[in-house]
Amino acid sequence: MQPVTPGEAGGAPSLAPLGTLPQDLLAELCQRAVQRLQSGRVAFDAPQMCQRCRVAGVEITPADLSQVLQTLSWLFGTAVKNKFSSEEFSAELGRRFAFLPQQSGQVIQQVWKEKRESLVGLENAKPVAAAGQLIDFQWKLGIAMSADSCKSLKSPCVTVVLKVADGLGNVTCKTFEMTIAQFQNFHSQFKEMASVLETF
Repeated sequence: MQPVTPGEAGGAPSLAPLGTLPQDLLAELCQRAVQRLQSGRVAFDAPQMCQRCRVAGVEITPADLSQVLQTLSWLFGTAVKNKFSSEEFSAELGRRFAFLPQQSGQVIQQVWKEKRESLVGLENAKPVAAAGQLIDFQWKLGIAMSADSCKSLKSPCVTVVLKVADGLGNVTCKTFEMTIAQFQNFHSQFKEMASVLETF
């Protein structure tokens, strides 16, 4: 789903956070929007970035940050699809995002100047909702004190912690327990996937 842009129904209020971001974080989000166009996936730790914004004196929610990333992806995707020159991109930015402070607009334009050549070569480029992405995988062997999957207490079990990013880049942790047999099966399935992926 493409974000609503300023000038369309109800668009401007939801995009207001775009103009409040510190320039370094805005540049970082622009780079991530470019990555989304290039690979179809991007991950970022929204709560951690919100904390960085707070340190810089800007209050923003993870949902607002995700909306900013989606909007930037739409903007760069539109520019790629239309093969905008730097001047055309600047005009489009001014037309749709007139509320932006001059410094923020300059940051976005600079990223377009740097990445234009590599992006315009992409065929049928458009912002996409990225699939979930595995960021980190940890496991540890322990003794079950109470678990649905273990038949009796004090039996060995494996606790797995997955750190994943959803399509908008929001990072969450998921924890679950498995019996030894379940974990061994899980491991063999991962090995199968890895061998299949090596053929691509």
